[in-house]
Amino acid sequence: MLTALIVACALFMENLDGTVISTSLPAIAVDLHEDPIALKLALTSYLLSLAIFIPASGWAADRFGARTVFRLAILVFTLGSIACGLSSTLPQFVAARVLQGMGGAMMVPVGRLVLLRSVERSDMVRALAYLTIPALIGPIVGPPVGGFITTYFHWRWIFWINVPIGVLGITLATIFIEDVREIDVWPLDLRGFVLSGIGLSLLIFGLSVAGRGVVPWAIVALMMLLGAGALALYVWHARRTAHPILDLKLLRIRTFRASVTGGSLFRIATGSIPFLLPLMLQIGFGMNAFQSGLTTFISSAGAMAMKTTAPAILQTFGFRPVLIYNTLLSGLMLAAIGFFYPATPMIVMMGVLLIGGFFRSLEFTSVNALAYADIEAAVMSRATSFTSVAQQLSLSLGVAIGANVLQTLRWFRGGTLEIADFQWAFLVMAVILTSAIGSFLSLPEDAGSDLARGSAAPSEPRTNQDDPLPRKPLAKT
Repeated sequence: MLTALIVACALFMENLDGTVISTSLPAIAVDLHEDPIALKLALTSYLLSLAIFIPASGWAADRFGARTVFRLAILVFTLGSIACGLSSTLPQFVAARVLQGMGGAMMVPVGRLVLLRSVERSDMVRALAYLTIPALIGPIVGPPVGGFITTYFHWRWIFWINVPIGVLGITLATIFIEDVREIDVWPLDLRGFVLSGIGLSLLIFGLSVAGRGVVPWAIVALMMLLGAGALALYVWHARRTAHPILDLKLLRIRTFRASVTGGSLFRIATGSIPFLLPLMLQIGFGMNAFQSGLTTFISSAGAMAMKTTAPAILQTFGFRPVLIYNTLLSGLMLAAIGFFYPATPMIVMMGVLLIGGFFRSLEFTSVNALAYADIEAAVMSRATSFTSVAQQLSLSLGVAIGANVLQTLRWFRGGTLEIADFQWAFLVMAVILTSAIGSFLSLPEDAGSDLARGSAAPSEPRTNQDDPLPRKPLAKT
């Protein structure tokens, strides 16, 4: 599990950095002599960089070696962090965030690829459980950490603390991670790279600024329309290309398809929590940023508790029942947040957040493992790129939908945000989350059975796979 911990630490650095900055934007704006709204470019530029470079991460790992690319990704991310801390103007800061995004785009999918290629199938669920922790803790820990550092030190230290973590990550990866790569590497799909980059960047940028008043609605709609058009062209292109950069043929695999579709709906809902919950606690309940961050942190304890129990749960009940019933329980826990009031006892709120954190973390572990249940080693890199893009899109969409629900309710009333607005937003998100059950109902009873049993080889016949993909040999250097 040492490899899992190394990858998890790198992903935690990326997840934490992506959220601490939101708390510190006002202080950064004062320092750079800019309007705080203009600092939204620092957030969106990072998302744009992720969207453009994530699709190429799988090919880069196959071509140059997963360990080599993973170390380079940490290095680029660390250099981007240093550049952010040294920035004195908004253009410099945005450029530094783009550099960070390039590193993050390679760090997340390639880190997952390193892990999947270094563990036995019997350890896949347990290993992937470690990777759910950064995704859950980062957005929750980020706001209080960012507020604390900005208040008691300086906002630049938010980025400089990544330097020792990056150096440690590169060192540990060099010592303990094997450099596995493909022997026969397919050519880079340049046309697909351009189309997917344009489509994803415009779509994610539009989703990230929708409902926030940063960009006029007409421009947002045009960007999203152009982005959707570019992605439609990519779909047309991918069906006529032997080796597309985002392989849509992977969706023929039933377990992978269910993981992507159901997991995306689940992430849309849960991706809104780091946005909606702190706002409700601060605007509706009168807490400050540090207090709300300490309140929401309890859900990470539930995620930590799941880490040791997920393999046993999946082994006992199997993937299909766990995904169906756990999705229902997660939806109920998310809806319960909407019934919080200022008079609600703190122990009740923290209990709901604790249990919800456990169920959400179990879902992330299960859906992540299911995605690779029937993926051959030869196409693992393409699968990780595909899932990373789907995750980024769904998380961005979750924030956009949550913001738009609040914006719409406030517009109807013509006043300021009220507690009831957040209640309705959480209920909407709970409905979206539970709709993921439809994707999991289509799974066969034995979906992911070899992973749940902890067997070292896939069971036969492979009933979860509609259309097997070709095998290719791997090389270790």
